[in-house]
Amino acid sequence: MAEGPDARAGFGLPRQTRITASDDIRSLFRRGKRSKTRHLDAFVSPSPAGVPRFGVVVPKHKRTIVLRNRLKRRLRELARTVLLPALRNRGAPFDVLVRARPEAYTASFADLRDEVAALTEELCSRAR
Repeated sequence: MAEGPDARAGFGLPRQTRITASDDIRSLFRRGKRSKTRHLDAFVSPSPAGVPRFGVVVPKHKRTIVLRNRLKRRLRELARTVLLPALRNRGAPFDVLVRARPEAYTASFADLRDEVAALTEELCSRAR
């Protein structure tokens, strides 16, 4: 098995596509256009970085840290495999911040994937 810095090339969420700074997150909550789904709230705004970026907020909602981390991993994986590639291919430089609603903790991965795919389609059609 290959090891080293190139062993995981292609996997993970590249640093330039992440929204992690609290100021950026607060700004997106204020200026972003909100879209609601059954399990998620998405805040979307043109990216000042010129590339599509993604951030995730998963409130505790009285759940354990294990469940919270699992939900964050699922949402990041969906952003990495569904949302960001589609936005890059369309040349749509949006910042997308996803906030999990309490119902997201009980949602299946397929349900979350369908919601992220629908959000992606909406954003790609907006970029035309």
